[in-house]
Amino acid sequence: MAKTIETEVSVQDFINSYVENDQKKEDSHRLIDLMKEWSGFEPKMWGPTIVGFGGYHYKYASGHEGDAPIIAFSPRKAQFSLYVYSQTEKSDLLLNDFGKFKMGKSCIYVKKLADIDISVLEKLCKETIAYLNEHHECSCHK
Repeated sequence: MAKTIETEVSVQDFINSYVENDQKKEDSHRLIDLMKEWSGFEPKMWGPTIVGFGGYHYKYASGHEGDAPIIAFSPRKAQFSLYVYSQTEKSDLLLNDFGKFKMGKSCIYVKKLADIDISVLEKLCKETIAYLNEHHECSCHK
């Protein structure tokens, strides 16, 4: 999500105009409700297609730095991109019970919410929030 910035675009307008499939639209609204509850943050658009919750600042050893949502998703055409993964031992163990997904470099791809265990998604989100809270300057410091 490098170079992705928070925008003022309405999340509801984005979902209603961008997501064509009714099931994906329904799943998007459910993800918004769940991630809002788990993170404690209102949904915001990050870039043109990412719905994010909260924010944190990262800085790599290379000197590259930026801002990103704490947890997020994007209802892409083929599948959802879930930005809820932190590379921890607990997260890796949780993936064993997650359901049907593919792993990308920094995100998890799922076709629909019915393919995954929502309670495991909650644990992944909370593990990522805890990890970012510990390792980065983030709005998750409450």
